[in-house]
Amino acid sequence: MAALIRLTRLNNQPLAVNCDLIKFVENAPDTLVTLLNGEKIVVRESLEEITTRIVAFRREVLSGLGLTGTDPVSQFNAVTIPTKPSHMREPRGDDSRG
Repeated sequence: MAALIRLTRLNNQPLAVNCDLIKFVENAPDTLVTLLNGEKIVVRESLEEITTRIVAFRREVLSGLGLTGTDPVSQFNAVTIPTKPSHMREPRGDDSRG
């Protein structure tokens, strides 16, 4: 699923922008969206509205993963992180492998 949010150009033409490609957004005085490739898009939405849309999109994605609690980090507390495989562990002093 592409991370698309809907925005509006100054001439009222709608467009969808991949929010993963947004480098930054600034009010100068119009809202200017700069993408990672350097392309700049002037839009009608405010910085706050764009931020709200990105956050809403991310919440929607996370809710599909079952991560909708108030503390998303706590969702990962039950995850067990495996230790290094035995062939990657540091040798102990009593190891007889020369």
